[in-house]
This record gives sequence, structure tokens and C-alpha cells, in this order.
Amino acid sequence: MERQVLIEGEGLTHGFDRILFSNVSVAVEAGQSVAVMGRSGSGKSTLLHILAGLLPPQGGSVRLLGEAIYALPKKRREAIRRYETGVVFQSHYLFKGLSARENVQIAAILADREISETLYERLEIADVIDHRVSELSGGQQQRVSLARVLAKEPRILFADEPTGNLDIATAEAVLDTLLDYVRTRRGALFLVTHDPAVALRCDRILRLENGTLEAVEKSAIISQKNAKGAPCA
Repeated sequence: MERQVLIEGEGLTHGFDRILFSNVSVAVEAGQSVAVMGRSGSGKSTLLHILAGLLPPQGGSVRLLGEAIYALPKKRREAIRRYETGVVFQSHYLFKGLSARENVQIAAILADREISETLYERLEIADVIDHRVSELSGGQQQRVSLARVLAKEPRILFADEPTGNLDIATAEAVLDTLLDYVRTRRGALFLVTHDPAVALRCDRILRLENGTLEAVEKSAIISQKNAKGAPCA
């Protein structure tokens, strides 16, 4: 199958009161999931926002689906963000006064998509989809947030700590849905996480540390997990 790069950042540099990272590059191919780990404050979320077209970098370039996103006219850039990309945040950003279904419908209407009821069943929210968001648990709200993103049928997914506030079972369900979606649609997933268990489910793992982005072998992550779990002598 022909190799297709859906997300590509080259020579990216950014900082606020200090430089977070400098001259980092990353590429995610169709059908692939990539997890980025790193300490709090290392710039993981900033890198995600840059790659998602939400924050212009101070240096370097970003290509989504082969198009230099920050060099495009505003209308075309917004079209890519609306139709081709979806971002799952740790915070849900749902409209509290609306039902879960209405929240999902708004996203589908904006992206000119039809919603399949199987989406709600797959995320195990079919029985609460007509409840107001304020009546839902945190885990249910996160799954509604994910449904809202997937209802757009984007080719590219970005996820910023999507399982950070969830119990183990709900986290597994959210992650399963994200990974299955990417594989079946030959999309791309760029995921930021602190959780080694989440990172290990992805195809590749990167670590953002001291301003650089480097590949990490899964065996190294497993060894670290085992060392932390080992009893003291």
C-alpha cells in the first residue's frame, strides 16, 4: 500500500517565556497512531495545538494532508480544520444547556455529515444520548465529546490527554474507539499522554524532553513500568 503522510511538522520551534522546543520534526502516516509523552510543561500540548492548526509555530512548517496549513488562505485553513481534523481535549467543552445528542448534532451539521446511531452504541452512550450534558458523569461527557469529534468523520485526529480523568474501563473504551477509527479509515492519530499504558497501545511513542523530540522503544517503556512496580528490597 502506498505510503501517505497525513501529519507532518518540520523544524518546529516554539516558546512563551522560554523556548519549549526547537527544530523538532514529526510525521504520522495513514493508518498510524503516535503517542507523545513528556513531563508537564515540556510543550506536548503546545506541539499538538501547532500540528492541529490551532497555533502558528514561531519557526518551522506544518503540512496536513499534504497542504502547508499556515501558508493557506484563512478560508481553506478553516475548511481543513472543520472537515478533515478533529481534536479531543481532556476538558469536554460541551454545551451544558443542550442534550448530548444536540451537542453531537451541531458538529455533524457544521461538517455536513449524517450521524449513525451505531456511533452512540459503540461508545456506550445510547441510553443517555438524550439527557442533558449536566446530568451525565464525567466519563459519559468524555464519550459524548469523542462522539462529537467522530461525527465529523475527520481523517486526522488529535487527542490531548483524552483518558486523563477517566476510570480504567472508560479509558479503555475511549482508546479502543480512537484506535479502531484510525485503523479502519486509514486516518492518523496524534495523542498526548502521561500514561505509559495508553502510549503502549499506539504504533509509535515519542518523548518530548529538554526541547527535543525523540523516538522511544516500547521495550524501554515496559522496563520503566516494571521497575516502578517492583517491590523495594
